[in-house]
Amino acid sequence: MIFDSKGDVITNAHVASGSTSFEVTLANGTRYAASLVGVFRADDLAVLRIQGNGFQPATFGDSSALQVGDIVLAIGNPLGLTSSVTDGIVSAVNRTVSEGGGVTLPGVIQTSAPINPGNSGGALVDLEGQVVGIPTLAAIDPQLGDQANGIGFAIPSNMAKDIATQLVRYGHVINSHRAYLGVSLFSVSGAGDALVASVEPGGPTAAAGILPGDLITAVDGHPTPSDAALSEVLANLMPGQKVLVQIIQSGGPGKTVTITLGQYPGSSS
Repeated sequence: MIFDSKGDVITNAHVASGSTSFEVTLANGTRYAASLVGVFRADDLAVLRIQGNGFQPATFGDSSALQVGDIVLAIGNPLGLTSSVTDGIVSAVNRTVSEGGGVTLPGVIQTSAPINPGNSGGALVDLEGQVVGIPTLAAIDPQLGDQANGIGFAIPSNMAKDIATQLVRYGHVINSHRAYLGVSLFSVSGAGDALVASVEPGGPTAAAGILPGDLITAVDGHPTPSDAALSEVLANLMPGQKVLVQIIQSGGPGKTVTITLGQYPGSSS
């Protein structure tokens, strides 16, 4: 989807990741070579740039104005079928969903418009043709392992515009609006908590005295039974916010520390 008249194109990070060369095909069938401007994997967004002029950017709507029941259309290239459109309603707003691979998306739009493979990085538009979201993933039925019909998720247009603007201007994200603990974690089978694998020197947790080997059991009153659960909690907190973090120290008792959350670092690749 064309973001601006310079030829910057918004897509999902998972669409662009792993590639060194890119080709963008416009709705009129014209193909352009593209270069990578920047990626922000935490929000699954990326910007590519195509060379040329006279590009017509998409019109963005205000995703914060969406209401449950609003009719929306998902536009993309599912299964290679160019410019396919599916329709549905906004089923919910401000969902927090895990995409896997350590990516947790806050504030997403849930829609009944089918989002099929190939819709990722396309456009979710309202009846006025304004982009209100970026279709990103479909829910997976945990029992069958298949896509759940009528449950898809899109990144809100306001978030996409903000992150894309930063990627275009700086090549990376300088204000992620995401909280950061400054630790790497992994879940421990049977332990029921998130184990601190390493601590960033000078980071928020280092200042609070958290060490590798400690277990983080809750943040801001929310249990963190896994690294994924901790990621979901952080996705709904803000940089600069002071929170209580409950830990069990290696070989020691449990205790509660106060941490001032940091700014999630941006990414350019």
